Amino acid sequence: MTELWSYVGKKTNPRWLWHAIDRKTGKVLAYVFGARKDEVFLQLKALLEPFGIKRYCTDGWGAYERHLPLELHEVGKQKTQRIERKHLRLRTRIKRLMRKTICFSKTEFMHDLVIGLFINRYEFGLPI
Repeated sequence: MTELWSYVGKKTNPRWLWHAIDRKTGKVLAYVFGARKDEVFLQLKALLEPFGIKRYCTDGWGAYERHLPLELHEVGKQKTQRIERKHLRLRTRIKRLMRKTICFSKTEFMHDLVIGLFINRYEFGLPI
């Protein structure tokens, strides 16, 4: 699991896409939008509970270390390459996620809606 940064309206208003993938299949298991705070990570963790995950591979950000059991948590970039590749694909296809762009969302609602619809369509195969 990891997070992806973008912004709404202006760069001083960051918005984070938190998501988790299955390392074997590369499929997105769950995602959440919000700030880069522990509360948002806990929302994602709650969405992942039904999957019975036995191992979490993350970067070393503090929320992961504070809320994941040490024996289930593996820190390092080697195991997060696949999800980082997914970030690159998202940035390529959704210009709102680019760091230098003139295409951006003016409201958090529209930002979350556009990116959420894209993920639902291309990751979960749900019709829009």
